[in-house]
Amino acid sequence: MIYETTVIGYPYIGEQRQWKKTVESFWKGMIDEQTLHAQLKEQRLENVKRQYALGVETITTGDFTYYDRMLDLATAFNLIPKRYAEVEKGISTYYAMARGTKDVVASEMTKWFNTNYHYIVPEYEGQRLRLQSHRYIEYIDEALQLGVTPKPTFIGPYTFFTLTKGIQKEQEAAFLLDLIHVYTELLQQVAQTGVTWIQLEEPAFTTTLNDEQQQLIQALYTQICEQVDTKIFVTTYFEACSAYDVISQLPIDGLGLDFVHGKKENIENLRKHGFPEEKVLGVGIVNGRDIWAANLAQCVTDVRAIEQLVQPTHVWLQTSCSLQHVPVSAMHETKLPQFLQPSLAFADEKIRELVAIRQTLDGTEQTTNILAESLQQQQVLLGHKSRHNEHVAEALRTLQPAHYTRDIPFEKRQALQIEALQLPDFPTTTIGSFPQSTAVKQNRAKWRKQAISNSEYEAFIEEEMKRWITIQEEIGLDVLVHGEFERTDMVEFFGEKLDGFAFTQNGWVVSYGSRCVKPPIIYGDVAWVSPMTVNEIKYAQQYTQKHVKGMLTGPVTILNWSFVRDDIPREVVAQQIALALRKEIASLEDANVQIIQVDEPALREGLPLRKEQHADYLRWSVDAFKLATSGVAATTQIHTHMCYCEFNDFLAPITALDADVISLETSRSHGELIDVLATDAYPYGIGLGVYDIHSPRVPSVEEMLTIATDSLHVIPRQNFWVNPDCGLKTRGEQETIAALSHMVEVAQQLRQRVTVQ
Repeated sequence: MIYETTVIGYPYIGEQRQWKKTVESFWKGMIDEQTLHAQLKEQRLENVKRQYALGVETITTGDFTYYDRMLDLATAFNLIPKRYAEVEKGISTYYAMARGTKDVVASEMTKWFNTNYHYIVPEYEGQRLRLQSHRYIEYIDEALQLGVTPKPTFIGPYTFFTLTKGIQKEQEAAFLLDLIHVYTELLQQVAQTGVTWIQLEEPAFTTTLNDEQQQLIQALYTQICEQVDTKIFVTTYFEACSAYDVISQLPIDGLGLDFVHGKKENIENLRKHGFPEEKVLGVGIVNGRDIWAANLAQCVTDVRAIEQLVQPTHVWLQTSCSLQHVPVSAMHETKLPQFLQPSLAFADEKIRELVAIRQTLDGTEQTTNILAESLQQQQVLLGHKSRHNEHVAEALRTLQPAHYTRDIPFEKRQALQIEALQLPDFPTTTIGSFPQSTAVKQNRAKWRKQAISNSEYEAFIEEEMKRWITIQEEIGLDVLVHGEFERTDMVEFFGEKLDGFAFTQNGWVVSYGSRCVKPPIIYGDVAWVSPMTVNEIKYAQQYTQKHVKGMLTGPVTILNWSFVRDDIPREVVAQQIALALRKEIASLEDANVQIIQVDEPALREGLPLRKEQHADYLRWSVDAFKLATSGVAATTQIHTHMCYCEFNDFLAPITALDADVISLETSRSHGELIDVLATDAYPYGIGLGVYDIHSPRVPSVEEMLTIATDSLHVIPRQNFWVNPDCGLKTRGEQETIAALSHMVEVAQQLRQRVTVQ
């Protein structure tokens, strides 16, 4: 048996987020394009050297990007929409597609399968696909010059096809012929570098595949593989491989399977169908999506059990998916509880785990102590007293159906809320956060370093809240927010105030573009301690007669945007968080807050990839939201907000939340949701984001008015809200004021039309 260690992909952001700093410096004009390329090359080389030093034998290249890997392929294949024709070619077009410009909107962005990473959606407008200039060969040459064995990786053709938008049924054949041609040409160029293996990532192989889709996969791979003279390794991740009997017989040279998230089904497939002896089996044995140290002894046992089933001649020991979903290294995490620290494994530690597993399997080193130490570390956390809270357990045991429902239905609530809140037609609001200026970030940093006192920091935050209440009044917004200047992150903020959470110093992962987040760690039972948001809302409210919304993050989003304990079901953790939020909502009501927003931007991303598993997830995730929000008075208006995702097939769960108002992040794909609402009416209040906050451009009144007017064809006037599509934390102050002023003008024009009618 031959064993090798490899990873599907490695985090490209750098241990200190060097990548983020470089690309943002370029966007701001602080460095030129030549410096951008030079600095990113330096970071790529460091990533390769780091993996090699850790013991990875075959180093993946092409897992690096200047923004997004789907965008990399789209631009390499000439999938560039016409609206960018006037933009300077090259890097300017690339970043215009990613971020937009003052004149051109960005491409759509949505979740990468069931993760918190967002990719840029390729757009097809009937153009011919042609291979353009790209950097993939450069990445391979860099690795070869370092003396390592590179394994270039690409998003596979089937996944790329399924995620590309705009392909009409009658265009599919032409598109697929072009796609086969450009993939073949690209892989032929790569093969000429002398690499032994090319990796194609096909996460779409883990979704439900019908007969037609299976036939398409066979056609794609038959035509591509017969024209490429190098070995092709296809890897799947996030779930078990669908249609395994078909996929395993493709004319490829190796197949990677996820034995973490799809362990049971993948093993059953091996037992039932076997594995081609001439192919390399990629065993995804170390979890690439969480930060918990692996049970190495169990991993070794699992690999040996797989060997007994199919007796492959060559095994690649790999992570279950790309390591871009975890932080780079736990080495510098010095402030975590002592009982927790040894139980963590970030990207570098996971590579060490793979190496230890390989050494155990091939007998090259004595690893008994390593396996015993791994088990001992896990036992320390498992049995620690801080992990269990009897008060939380008792609260869960006493839950009744009444805890999950509002007292009266929405139709009656809406009438009561209209009377109580006295809002105009087409009320305007924002999603919650306002720009966090350099001064905000500097003062927070000083406070964390104890360079300023608590009272000094609180005074600064209060002044910023007061200033933005005044700005909102001057703009003319109807429902105000306090701005969230005290919050670094919409999940971290709450985790810091709840029991059961821990926080890293440097545990950054990429969310989209250069936006990085630092997910908290849920290691114990989650419990409410004291009011978390009341003081800020009360302070802001004293400076306005208008309503100031309470702003909370929902239970499923806190769950999905955290690294979650793996010793109890996620459903139970969601219930614990919901109970804590229920108490916080009661505290806001006690403070006379009449509008409370409970954001669930990550509700959909937790959806299993298999349709047959959707119902159970939706049951408990919707229940968690309702458990958090159903204890309020009928006159209290519950809002929620959701981020980029495919809403077309998600309207029923959104409706089931029973939220009085929902705001949706849809500005980049607005027409699709309007089409859905034309068929299936949404009975609650709704705000379809009228402009894209992820782009620095300020849209015109006319542009926003068009979106609003189109929306009113399918949304009743009394249900219609006007808002941006997401929070404004990352935007500049002047562009925010300008865009919101345009948005308020839109609402005023809509009201005038109603008056005239």
